[in-house]
Amino acid sequence: MLNRLIPDPFLVALIGVVTLAAFLPASGRAAEAVDIIANIAIGLLFFLQGARLARETVIGGITHWRLHVLVLGCTFVLFPLLGIALHALAPNLLSETLWVGMLFLCALPSTVQSSIAFTSIGKGNVPAAICAATASNLLGIFITPLLVGILLSAKGEMGFDLTAIGKIVLQLLVPFIAGQILRPKIGGFVLKHKKILSLTDRSSILLVVYSAFSAAVVNGIWQRLAVNDLVTLLVLDSLLLAVVLLITTLAARAFGFDKPDEVTIVFCGSKKTLASGVPMANVLFPGAAAGIVILPLMIFHQIQLMVCAWMAQRYGRLIEEKEPITGA
Repeated sequence: MLNRLIPDPFLVALIGVVTLAAFLPASGRAAEAVDIIANIAIGLLFFLQGARLARETVIGGITHWRLHVLVLGCTFVLFPLLGIALHALAPNLLSETLWVGMLFLCALPSTVQSSIAFTSIGKGNVPAAICAATASNLLGIFITPLLVGILLSAKGEMGFDLTAIGKIVLQLLVPFIAGQILRPKIGGFVLKHKKILSLTDRSSILLVVYSAFSAAVVNGIWQRLAVNDLVTLLVLDSLLLAVVLLITTLAARAFGFDKPDEVTIVFCGSKKTLASGVPMANVLFPGAAAGIVILPLMIFHQIQLMVCAWMAQRYGRLIEEKEPITGA
């Protein structure tokens, strides 16, 4: 009960960073310095992800292609279609920039760490989760900019710039590959100190959020946002997550997957990554716009963590209760 009442430390840190940017935004040369440091930190984040990832485990999950197709379909087809539907049904609920943020959220890949963690807690197929989440992130480096270009071009917001993919590949994929190459030499050290190094992951995200919100504050974000905008975002994000969780659950059962695979599909197919999303937003959108664009993602990220944490524990109990019967 006490653990449920204590807020997530990362959520508190995110709120703290946004508050700091609101009162002490980085501007001028300070903003340039923060931006450079944030880019270096993001590169380090993906380098460490590459160094952590065991290729043998991923290869073990690759053969489960039906599961991966379903997860990728939910991530890169279902979400964008739902985003388009929400905008078509209620175009005046949010400002155009916030709707861009909602569509950007729908185009993002799945998370890696939390998808795998929740799958593990829920007694799901962990090797398949590792493969599905990793494939989603790597493919997202190319697919997300394309989807954003298509979605926003359809709205008349912007065209697609091929240089965005090159920038994202340089910032995210190249460090990841470098980490994979050096894994035989540094993998043991990274895994041994994963708790300490996880602080690097979160710190890099906080730096990018501070940089993006500083630019937004300097350009008058609070004059363009109202409390009802935040409430509307909370409702829309909650509705979006609820619909995706329902569809992924029903789809997994309709296609005849067993319960551990269902757990993997639900958690990998319903997530959206903050770690990749924030740096992608910084590349795809101007500095001032990025701070507003990532708001739907930040809110969705916290909702998915709280809801999926409860669901993972429930799945875990259900599967544990069935295991003695299965073995009898």
